[in-house]
This record gives sequence, structure tokens and C-alpha cells, in this order.
Amino acid sequence: MKEEDEKRVVLKFGPKLLELLSKFGEIELEDVDIEVEDLEIWLQPAAAVAAPPAVVVPPPPTIVKPTEILEAEFVPPVWEYPGQIVEVNLGATKGKGGTRSMSLTVGGEEVPAYYLFEKPTPHPPVIVFDVFDAKIPLARAVRMHVQDVMGDPAAWAKLAVEKFGADMITLHLISTDPLINDTQPKEAAKTVENVLQAVDVPLAVGGCGDKKKDMDVFERVMEVADGERLLINSVTLDMDIERMGKAIKKHGHVALAFTSMDMNQARELNRRLYDFLPREQIIVDTTTAALGYGLDYAFSIMERTRLAGLMGDAQLQHPMASGTTNAWAAREAWMTMAPEWGPRELRGPIWETVTALTLLLTGVDLFMMMHPAAVRTVKEVIGELTGGGGGNPEKIADWVTMKI
Repeated sequence: MKEEDEKRVVLKFGPKLLELLSKFGEIELEDVDIEVEDLEIWLQPAAAVAAPPAVVVPPPPTIVKPTEILEAEFVPPVWEYPGQIVEVNLGATKGKGGTRSMSLTVGGEEVPAYYLFEKPTPHPPVIVFDVFDAKIPLARAVRMHVQDVMGDPAAWAKLAVEKFGADMITLHLISTDPLINDTQPKEAAKTVENVLQAVDVPLAVGGCGDKKKDMDVFERVMEVADGERLLINSVTLDMDIERMGKAIKKHGHVALAFTSMDMNQARELNRRLYDFLPREQIIVDTTTAALGYGLDYAFSIMERTRLAGLMGDAQLQHPMASGTTNAWAAREAWMTMAPEWGPRELRGPIWETVTALTLLLTGVDLFMMMHPAAVRTVKEVIGELTGGGGGNPEKIADWVTMKI
């Protein structure tokens, strides 16, 4: 090719290359030789890449303290229980064949204890004051209140009613124990008659714990107190239940069915009593253990007994009694102890009170007690719990207050 022709080709190719590069930004050539004398390449600066936007962290929210409790609707759960505790009458007035000025009724519950938002308590629990027919060792805190009448059960019973506000008396015939005075049934029955004349409240009669002697004594007592509707304290599984049941029914009294912290034993004893007694003449006692000496077990058994009755267990649908005086068997109730335990004159009544109030929550209907201060305290609490009538479901939480 001539030199002039070569220049024309170069001139034609150069602008074309520039045009392609301007359109596509790059071009790839294969098998091409380019001869240049001077080559200048201009590289356009890349476009500036924008920096990512900064992450804006919002300030933490301002914490505002609430000025009032949030309002929310509360509807208390109301359950229907298939069972009901039978009602038992204690003490008979003249119109009912006895000589008492009043009759007490226990039982009748249809709901657990003090579920006032469901149903009111039909009958408040009864406080029974313990009286003994012989002088016995008593804690000084108790003795100081009754020492002038110890040895005279009629005077002791009268003091308990007139001064200490007892609803009922339990006369414990401990002198009948063959190992103590071995008092005979006829003489024991005379003591019961004296107490019946001294007070006009219902009466419970307790034995000495010797099953054979107790049956002999109880039979005589029930005969002389015919129609008074005494509470016979107590009937146990190791007694002649047929003999006891028939005597109780014949003379119109009430059986206290005593077992030791065992619901199955309570069922068995009640089943056997049903052959001779109507259900309205049976109260159960599953044993009271004092504060610090098994109170939690006593609470559990009593609570389960009551709930079983309400849930339909017919053999446990009976009012419950508590021998709360057992609290005085705890050494903390009467012994002199280290200063941090406080004076025993206060500690003892507190021990009995706490034992009673704990079992009150299980639904106990009848408390056998002994210290006047404990009796007064428990009566006041019972009054507060039962004095409000049927309760108000709309205001069940009104007792809760808070100040922010």
C-alpha cells in the first residue's frame, strides 16, 4: 500500500475508534495491530460515590411514672359445688326437750371457708371453752385466770360463760381415768348435771381416753342428760360403735367422731356410725396438731376433708371440730425460754390463737379453747370474717390500695 493510502486509512479509523469509545465506554479488538507514533489516553474521573446516609439513632424514650393504677375489669370466678355440709344442732331449748336458753347450729356450708364472693357463711364458728372436773397442771398463763374455780367445774363453766364469753362449754371428765381418781359413772353424771344447772349454754362432755371407762361414763351421762343434745366427745374406731351409736340416738345427743389425721379413717368411722345415727348427729374431728408440732399436717387434712365434702364425698360432709387447746402441749407455749422468745404469758395465748386462726381458714366449725385472750381474739376475727353478709363481687378488690 502506498504511503498516502495508509495515512487515509489511519485518519478514517481514528475518529471511528473515538466514536465507539464515546458510546460504549470500552471496545475489545482482536487480531489488530496498531502502530502509533504518539498515543495519548484521557481517563475521565469516575463519578463520585455518595456516602451512605448516616444511621440516625432515636433518643431513648422518656420514662413516665404512672400516677394511678390502671383500671381493668375483674370478674371473680364463681363455682358451683355439688356437695353441702350437713347442719348439726347443739344444745336443746325447752321447746326441743332440753333446758338450754339457746341452741347452736354449725355446718351448712356450700362453698369453701369464707368465699363470701360466692355465698355467705351460713353459721359462724362456735368457741367452746374447756373446763375440767379435777385440778390439773395448767400453764401459768391459763391458771392465773381460773385458779379460783379449779376443782369446781360448775363455777369454772359459769366463769367461762359470764366473763370470757364462751358460746359453749366442754366438760372434760378426766377424774374418771382409772389411773387418776377412777370416778364412777354415777358421780360423773352428777357433775354433768351440776354444770347444766350452772350455765344455760350447750354442753359437750369429754371422757378420760380409756375406751372402756368412757363408754360406761358416757352411757350414764347421756341418760341423765336425756334430750339436752350434748356433744359426746368422743367416739373412736376402737370403741363399741354400735353401743355408742344406739345410746347417742336413744337420748338425742351428737357424736364427735374422732380420728387421727387420716381421711380414710374418718370415712370408715362415719360409715359405721351411719348404721345407728342420722348424718345430722355427727361432727368430725381429724385431730389438731399445734403450731410447730404438725399444724401444717392438721391444716392439710382438714382442708382436704372440707373440699372433699363440698365436691360430693357424702361421708365427709360433716362440720369439723378442732381441739385447739392442744396448742398448750407445745413447750414454746408455756416454758421459760430465751429472751428473744418473749414472755411466756404472751407467747402461750399467741400460740393458741395462731393455731386456731390457721385452722379457721380450713372451715373448722367448732373450736375447743382455753385462754381468755385467745378466745376473745378468735371471736373478733370470726366476727370480722362473717359480719359482712354475702360479700360483693364487684368490690372484691377494694381492700387493695397502692400509693405511687
